[in-house]
Amino acid sequence: MAAAAAAAVGGPQSSQPEVPAQGLALDKAATAAHLKAALSRPDNRAGAEELQALLERVLSAERPLAAAADGEEAAAASGGGGPGAAEEEALEWCKCLLAGGGGYDEFCAAVRAYDPAALCGLVWTANFVAYRCRTCGISPCMSLCAECFHQGDHTGHDFNMFRSQAGGACDCGDSNVMRESGFCKRHQIKSSSNVPCVPKDLLMMSEFVLPRFIFCLIQYLREGYNEPAADVPSEKDLNKVLQLLEPQISFLEDLTKMGGAMRSVLTQVLTNQQNYKDLTSGLGENACAKKSHEKYLIALKSSGLTYPEDKLVYGIQEPSAGTSTLAGQGFAGATGTLGQLDSSDEEDQDGSQGLGKRKRVKLSSNTKDQSIMDVLKHKSFLEELLFWTIKYEFPQKMVTFLLNMLPDQEYKVAFTKTFVQHYAFIMKTLKKSHESDTMSNRIVHISVQLFSNEELARQVTEECQLLDIMVTVLLYMMESCLIKSELQDEENSLHVVVNCGEALLKNNTYWPLVSDFINILSHQSVAKRFLEDHGLLVTWMNFVSFFQGMNLNKRELNEHVEFESQTYYAAFAAELEACAQPMWGLLSHCKVRETQEYTRNVVRYCLEALQDWFDAINFVDEPAPNQVTFHLPLHRYYAMFLSKAVKCQELDLDSVLPDQEMLMKLMIHPLQIQASLAEIHSNMWVRNGLQIKGQAMTYVQSHFCNSMIDPDIYLLQVCASRLDPDYFISSVFERFKVVDLLTMASQHQNTVLDAEHERSMLEGALTFLVILLSLRLHLGMSDDEILRAEMVAQLCMNDRTHSSLLDLIPENPNPKSGIIPGSYSFESVLSAVADFKAPVFEPGGSMQQGMYTPKAEVWDHEFDPVMVILRTVYRRDVQSAMDRYTAFLKQTGKFPGNPWPPYKKRTALHPSYKGLMRLLHCKTLHIVLFTLLYKILMDHQNLSEHVLCMVLYLIELGLENSAEEESDEEASVCGPERCHDSWFPGSNLVSNMRHFINYVRVRVPETAPEVKRDSPASTSSDSLGSLQNSGTAQVFSLVAERRKKFQEIINRNNNEANQVVRPKTSSKWSAPGSGPQLTTAILEIKESILSLLIKLHHKLSGKQNSYYPPWLDDIEVLIQPEIPKYSHGDGITAVERILLKAALQSRMNKRIIEEICRKVTPPVPPKKITAAEKKTLDKEERRQKARERQQKLLAEFASRQKSFMETAMDVDSPENDIPMEIATAEPQVSEAVYDCVICGQSGPSSEDRPTGLVVLLQASSVLGQCRDNVEPKKLPITEEEQIYPWDTCAAVHDVRLSLLQRYFKDSSCLLAVSIGWEGGVYVQTCGHTLHIDCHKSYMESLRNDQVLQGFSVDKGEFTCPLCRQFANSVLPCYPGSNVENHLWQRPSNKSVQDLIKEVEELQGRPGAFPSETNLSKEMESVMKDIKNTTQKKYRDYSKTPGSPDNDFLFMYSVARLGNRRFVKTKCIDLIYIPLMKEHMLVSARFLSTNMKSLSLLPC
Repeated sequence: MAAAAAAAVGGPQSSQPEVPAQGLALDKAATAAHLKAALSRPDNRAGAEELQALLERVLSAERPLAAAADGEEAAAASGGGGPGAAEEEALEWCKCLLAGGGGYDEFCAAVRAYDPAALCGLVWTANFVAYRCRTCGISPCMSLCAECFHQGDHTGHDFNMFRSQAGGACDCGDSNVMRESGFCKRHQIKSSSNVPCVPKDLLMMSEFVLPRFIFCLIQYLREGYNEPAADVPSEKDLNKVLQLLEPQISFLEDLTKMGGAMRSVLTQVLTNQQNYKDLTSGLGENACAKKSHEKYLIALKSSGLTYPEDKLVYGIQEPSAGTSTLAGQGFAGATGTLGQLDSSDEEDQDGSQGLGKRKRVKLSSNTKDQSIMDVLKHKSFLEELLFWTIKYEFPQKMVTFLLNMLPDQEYKVAFTKTFVQHYAFIMKTLKKSHESDTMSNRIVHISVQLFSNEELARQVTEECQLLDIMVTVLLYMMESCLIKSELQDEENSLHVVVNCGEALLKNNTYWPLVSDFINILSHQSVAKRFLEDHGLLVTWMNFVSFFQGMNLNKRELNEHVEFESQTYYAAFAAELEACAQPMWGLLSHCKVRETQEYTRNVVRYCLEALQDWFDAINFVDEPAPNQVTFHLPLHRYYAMFLSKAVKCQELDLDSVLPDQEMLMKLMIHPLQIQASLAEIHSNMWVRNGLQIKGQAMTYVQSHFCNSMIDPDIYLLQVCASRLDPDYFISSVFERFKVVDLLTMASQHQNTVLDAEHERSMLEGALTFLVILLSLRLHLGMSDDEILRAEMVAQLCMNDRTHSSLLDLIPENPNPKSGIIPGSYSFESVLSAVADFKAPVFEPGGSMQQGMYTPKAEVWDHEFDPVMVILRTVYRRDVQSAMDRYTAFLKQTGKFPGNPWPPYKKRTALHPSYKGLMRLLHCKTLHIVLFTLLYKILMDHQNLSEHVLCMVLYLIELGLENSAEEESDEEASVCGPERCHDSWFPGSNLVSNMRHFINYVRVRVPETAPEVKRDSPASTSSDSLGSLQNSGTAQVFSLVAERRKKFQEIINRNNNEANQVVRPKTSSKWSAPGSGPQLTTAILEIKESILSLLIKLHHKLSGKQNSYYPPWLDDIEVLIQPEIPKYSHGDGITAVERILLKAALQSRMNKRIIEEICRKVTPPVPPKKITAAEKKTLDKEERRQKARERQQKLLAEFASRQKSFMETAMDVDSPENDIPMEIATAEPQVSEAVYDCVICGQSGPSSEDRPTGLVVLLQASSVLGQCRDNVEPKKLPITEEEQIYPWDTCAAVHDVRLSLLQRYFKDSSCLLAVSIGWEGGVYVQTCGHTLHIDCHKSYMESLRNDQVLQGFSVDKGEFTCPLCRQFANSVLPCYPGSNVENHLWQRPSNKSVQDLIKEVEELQGRPGAFPSETNLSKEMESVMKDIKNTTQKKYRDYSKTPGSPDNDFLFMYSVARLGNRRFVKTKCIDLIYIPLMKEHMLVSARFLSTNMKSLSLLPC
């Protein structure tokens, strides 16, 4: 048979004549049938040997390679029919053998019938249209083919159709990647009973044939690969070999499509280590096999890999120039030091890329991890097949075959482990590839299918050290392009950064490896292991440090740069993908309190890496001049984990913050970026070309801002909240180079800034401070609030299409965040803030797209110019937003002039960041504000309207955030002498605003006009007496103050007795008098901030004495100030608003404002006040005083409520600013005011927004036990005695009712009496009040709370939000005055006839049915609560259950208590129940937060 087979294939040993094709086919079928029968016997050794001999002849690896080597002509001359004839013949033999002599098509159909696979697994390549359903997906990388998507139920789901970029595979049927509800009908989970067992003889031949076939394919791959001399594989040779092998690979691919049964056989063949060992071990017997193995070892060594048995395993070095490797654990500390720098003088090979003479840096390390990077041993066909797939740079056919096998779970696990084993080799091949884009797509095509499964990723992480391998491989990859950093100390720096000009970064070659790392970090179990492994965190921080300070920009001062480098594209992409994306992945798993330790680990090692970085660049406290880098990933890691720790994990911020010295260092470089942004917009970097503007725009662009400018601003906010505010403010103006401008002299000389740039830099500094103090993205805003603010900012700049708005809203890089574009949250917020303008046809016939435009209420209440400035890429967009805002105000008639950016009251700060507001209450800022106001008033140059707008904005922010209570007297200077004490006595803005500065010493050029003035003999002034400062303000030096503060903290931290001043790394700031010749002059000022504001009002209005305190004409302005949270207007209204707030917060400010106005304005004769006006003023004044007194007394005298309240209404305040005649004869009527314990607002209860009292309703029968007998009740001691005697009120009532029912109708009886003394309701209250709508929101939050509460929210039970007292209802408070008109009367001496007549008159009056209001609805609700509280038999007491008469009967019974027995407890001020069927009200007014109780008991 073997001879016949040899003759059939035309082997070299055949001596028989050639057989016709039809006969050859018959011989193949007969041979296959014979071999199958022989192998089916119990003793099949002979058949197996015969089959192996046949396969060795059929699948000879020499024939196709010879044909490929000798060319098509040589192959044709040898009788092979061309280079493909032998392969076709071999494949025909394989098909016949697999079919066992039968038809191959019938065999394929038979195998498909036994397909147990429940997975689709359809593999597609690039540009394939697929679907992704976020509702059904567990992994963000889940995708479906079109057929599975349409056959599944995705109605109402959040899905999208996309065009695949790198290829993919259908995940339908994989419960690890998507939810079973999204499976299509064909891939629902199948039970094993539905699929019949595969017959033993069906795939028997496959088990014998396929191992030999795959080994033959591997031999072809070995023989076809020739290592080029130039270390660059010839693409032409590779493509020729792959083209030759395409039929074999296609045959394997067709086998995978037969279904799960055939894939199971292939899996066993590919993973069977014994088969691989048997077929590759016969090196001595077969010269061809020996040669093949030698080429395999050569290919390993040429790839920088070694075989474990090789004696040179530890001696082979990686051949690629300029690279070295580091062990993950042995690399700690490499950020700060280079170890030993490579002494090689090898120049950069990429000189053509504009890198000049910059040298690569090799990091020396003796701890090379060879198990990861160098050693590779193959034990199965699958492992070597993947090796050659990588070596041939992932041919598409081979990738498709490997992916088609993934539905087999056993194969998937084995292939994933093999892929991880070759991960370092993939990286090395990718670096060398000249088609890195294509290879990257195919790598991701494979890896995304493997690492999207969390269970599989966790398994290979535990068993194969996946995390260690990935981090180490990334580290080694970036090490090949390191250069010495030139940041700060160019000569002595020990820090290394990646060279953004290298092809590795410019071509994003690292992308597939980083993508895999991001993918596995999306799995919680894997991320947890990463965050727990301290060694991995150290290694990762060292990897991130390679990007810290990269792409350094140096400002060109003389000539324009000759070559504009475009490396910033690579730099921004590298930080976003290699640093920021993994950071967001880790942050997504740090959302609960239980993950606090993870955050502590990251923060700890991030701080260590930052300290190493500061040491490596020799940084102390001064950044090098004219340098900026936009890349500080270590700072941003630290900032974002701090934010997550406070927002989600409830960590104490101070517990994860470093000392003051480290905070000072941390703030410098982010602050330098903000200053450089202002410099770039001021055209100070114009000689660096357009690329520097490109960097500035990219830094704030929507795809980068979440990972760059937002963390930088947040880190600066944290530093500002903990550092000395004077130091921080000084540092800001020093970094923005406007220190010399902050002088009150008419002339100044700026030693570091040209005059043409001063205005824009000052605007930049003030704008930065406004952003720093106003932004709440990480200081208390929720995700929905952030999304809303972002959307409003973009819409206010311009109308947007849906797609452009999706692109402009900053992306949250974490795909599981829930606020990604396209989510339900996005759409709901969009519909809330914008109106859609439908598409319209233009006159030319083209259609204009539909646009979204802001709603009117958005312009009226939500337009935030601060957010617009932060998110603006082009400065013209800010003006566009203001123009649209101005047009809206004019169109609606809200403001006719040219408005300023509106002032918007900010949301409350998180308690951890309260220290940020100290910036608004420091002397340094107050000096700057005073100086700028004075210069604006004096019309100094370089001060624009924008500067004034920002100054007023900062003052208003300070007044809004002033919590300090002042005394009536001027605060005296106390404590040790400090800088600036000669300017202001304290740090509170409210008090400093009224402080007068008489004289100021300034440093001016000798030519300044101030020099000619004589110094005053005395600095005191008699104009305003004690209100003015009698001293002279000294020279104001921000630089000296900042350095003094820094040195104080350094000395305090070091605690060294011989501490010396640290050397400065920069001397760009000139000490006073060291530059141009300056002299000291004394300026007469005699102004305060308040006086400057009043004069500024006159200047802006263009009228003398234009400001008149509004409270002088209308005291209501101070009693009930209507200051909205959102204010429109111009500079005049801004000044008026600030002066009003200053007067509201301090009586001293109020009096000084009045005195300033009287001084400037001639005295006006007192206005005659009519008696009615006097009465109104009297009421309002007394109302305000009563409120203030009530707030104080509530906390001190809770037990004396009513009496004290009555007294408080008549007590005069100690101070009367305006003398008035008090009409004591008229009763005082004041509306009751209630404090809501939820929202904190105070106000009266109204029909539209009623206020309610927190109460606890309980059933009570205590009044039923009352007796007419005054004798004490005795405890019964015998059976004859009863504990419930018949003389109780309840017993008497029952007898009376039964007697009435005997003679009268039931309805008449029930109207005549109450339903019983035992059906009462006992009401208790803690005394706290709240708005009814706030209570509803509170109850809704309790329903959504998953924590066990111990009470039933569905039954209306809750705890008081303030005191946590148990309650189950809210009793609405009746609107009205404190003095109620009692609708009940005490007993009188009127006769029965008179009383009956009055009742008849009342019954004759027409009923007034009130309109339905929120109050009436709540009254109806509380009446139901009261009725439901009583015993069940009293709810339906009449003979008609469910009748409304039952409700009125019960409430009448309760109301009769108000007519017959008024219960007044110690804490209740008033209870009344009007007896009106149409509008029954229950009202109470309460004076304290103590427990009060009352009874509503039927009589």
